[in-house]
Amino acid sequence: MTKATSSPATHDAPPAGEKSGVLRGAVACAALAVALVLACLVSVGSGQVPVPVGTVADVLLHRLTGWGEITWDVTAEDIVVNLRLPRVLLAVIVGAGLAVAGTLVQAIARNPLADPYLLGVSQGASVGAVAVIVLGTAGFGVTSTSMAAVLGAAASFALVAALGRAAGPDSVMRLLLAGVAVGYGLQAVVNLLLLMADSPGETSSALFWLVGSLGAAQWPMLALPAAVTLTVSGLAMAAGRHLDALLLGDETATSLGIRPQVLRAVLATLASIVTGALVAVSGAIGFVGLVVPHAVRLVLGAGHRRVLPAAALSGALFLVVADLLARTVLAPREMPIGVVTGVVGAPVLAFLLARRRRVAG
Repeated sequence: MTKATSSPATHDAPPAGEKSGVLRGAVACAALAVALVLACLVSVGSGQVPVPVGTVADVLLHRLTGWGEITWDVTAEDIVVNLRLPRVLLAVIVGAGLAVAGTLVQAIARNPLADPYLLGVSQGASVGAVAVIVLGTAGFGVTSTSMAAVLGAAASFALVAALGRAAGPDSVMRLLLAGVAVGYGLQAVVNLLLLMADSPGETSSALFWLVGSLGAAQWPMLALPAAVTLTVSGLAMAAGRHLDALLLGDETATSLGIRPQVLRAVLATLASIVTGALVAVSGAIGFVGLVVPHAVRLVLGAGHRRVLPAAALSGALFLVVADLLARTVLAPREMPIGVVTGVVGAPVLAFLLARRRRVAG
């Protein structure tokens, strides 16, 4: 009788491993959120004109709530609110969005070392944005560059999908090979556009943009990438169970009532949209979508409801720190942020690969 009475309770209770994973994910996200806030405060206060972290916090608190007396210089407030804060927030948005896009692409490819570059998405966005810069239509504002980048990303994925289908039955390998081929072709188009530039200024602007920069950040340009990143991240979180099933293989996913080909198309569309919107405002920044989700999976496991929020926070933290280094290491000169992410990301990726091999062995 005792056994029969306790059985339902045991059956209804979540597995101990699942509860432990949820708790670990919650603790990791809380720690990352605290670290991100601190990194943002330090980054906003750092630069050629330093502002103490306490003053930064007071200024932001006063702007948000109206509390506190104004004891700081007006110039310091202008630097914090109008110059550095938009840039730091853009780093948060771009870092989070690229990490989410990388997580989606890795689910599509069933490969933890995949990223938006692998499917030609980033290259397509680059073609659209560079075309706007070189052809002189960037004068219409950031909206024209953003739309061109999104359309370029979507068109490149459509081409990749069409080539993958033309090569035979749907498979991950065909999709990846098509993405690599299209990516090389689009990079050649970018090089051609650079050669067509009418002035050294256009070429310099496009080249600096291609290796990534957050230097042009302004308040009006934050709305679109923020909205896209939040929307795509929310949709990805809602589809977390489907993403987990996709990692188990097409047969398993199909047995659970999921259509893998349709799901991959939807995920690739979401990754294309967010990548295009972010590339338009930051340029091509590598390694965030590759290293961050991979590192998060090594720590928290493969469950996407844990991976996605932790990857978004980790990507935001990574890019805020990278942008701080880009602004301060060679001050007063500024490095392209893509150089910093490459210098930091390459050895980190090598370490993760070595660690993964030891664990597997």
